[in-house]
Amino acid sequence: MTLSRYVTIALLSLGAAVMAAEGFGKAVEGGFVSVRQFDVLPSNSPSVNRKNLQTAIDWASPRGAALYLEPSDEPYRVDGGLVLKANVSLIGAHGPVGRGTRHPDKPRPVGSVFAIEDRQNPFITVEHATQIRGIQFWYPQQTLGDPEKIIEYPATIQCSKRQGAQGVTLSALTFYGEFFAMDFAGRRNAVVEQILIEHCYGYPLSGRFIHIDYCYDIPRILHCHVNPANRRFIDGQYSRAVVDSVLARKTYTYWIDHTDNAQLIDLFTFGVYGGIYLGPATYGQLTNFNLDCVTVGLHKRGDSAFNRNWQIAQGSIIANAGPRIEDIHPIIIEGKGHTSLVNVEAFSGPNGALTTLDTSQDFMLVRGSDKLTITLMGCRMRNYVSDHPFTVLNPNAVIQAVACVDKYENPFVYPPYVVLKEQGIPQGP
Repeated sequence: MTLSRYVTIALLSLGAAVMAAEGFGKAVEGGFVSVRQFDVLPSNSPSVNRKNLQTAIDWASPRGAALYLEPSDEPYRVDGGLVLKANVSLIGAHGPVGRGTRHPDKPRPVGSVFAIEDRQNPFITVEHATQIRGIQFWYPQQTLGDPEKIIEYPATIQCSKRQGAQGVTLSALTFYGEFFAMDFAGRRNAVVEQILIEHCYGYPLSGRFIHIDYCYDIPRILHCHVNPANRRFIDGQYSRAVVDSVLARKTYTYWIDHTDNAQLIDLFTFGVYGGIYLGPATYGQLTNFNLDCVTVGLHKRGDSAFNRNWQIAQGSIIANAGPRIEDIHPIIIEGKGHTSLVNVEAFSGPNGALTTLDTSQDFMLVRGSDKLTITLMGCRMRNYVSDHPFTVLNPNAVIQAVACVDKYENPFVYPPYVVLKEQGIPQGP
């Protein structure tokens, strides 16, 4: 046995001894502490489990401990109103399990699962230096097929509205039946910073999966997947009527504002009104995305010419849903600042999972009156009804497009060379 192995065993034994001395059993292998040591059990009532889990969190906070939600064939029923206090990690057994885990005999998930029925309180509020990883959140009373029976649950996870939340990791989480998944809308005197959200799957019936506001130190949203079929192995997928009702709420899956240098990578959404909203007080980079069956794919705004700039690349938008074709736009840009679009394509067509009009009005709508700049390169534009891929309602917009392809599969350059020459814009040597 190596020296490092002896050291590891000694440390684990010491941790177990400390736990036993304080009346909390012993640590499990790997240094995590099972929540069952605090009498959090699948057989308990939601109120008892909430009380006991909060006791476990209170114990873990001053120690920086990790609590482990042991897998079970029965979910842990827990009331909302939990506070994940500073320094605590809450860990489950899973990666994101799109399509759902499934009990062999019953239509419900298995493993590290919280079953939530509380309609009054956010399930869990996170403070600084916290982590939630590898857990499934299941709302067993949520409707699957009737939009009139949608339960508008509070957010599953939210930041502390009193103090904000800095240094938070949310990873490998799966949501079934949520109304609003992750609410990180801070405020000016309670900011959220260094928020990492990665590998999270769900389909929020409000249309809102992640909301970040007042985050001035580089939030990261990575590898997230929103799809009404995410619970398919459990009990099917949401009906067409429910998906249509989500679209009718006119919300965005990923919404950020008052945010510096945001990093958005590998994002997917399906069957919502809006894909990604980039608020007036934001800048950053967005790469590798697919926004499918939406009314608006990207909506970029800006309140300053200094640093309200977004570099957007390697993406696909299928804008085909909504009651009126004139409201369907893959991209909307307004306000001030600069937008760079590289290798972004848009096309439309039918899809049986929701009501679609199978086309968009245009490729990009530019509106407002402030001067803004837009550059496009290598963009493929298809299936729009207007004669021109750009609807430009802003007389002060400066737009350049090169190496793009229009709906006729012809090369598209904007503005044409003759227009540049007439405006006296230098054309190079």
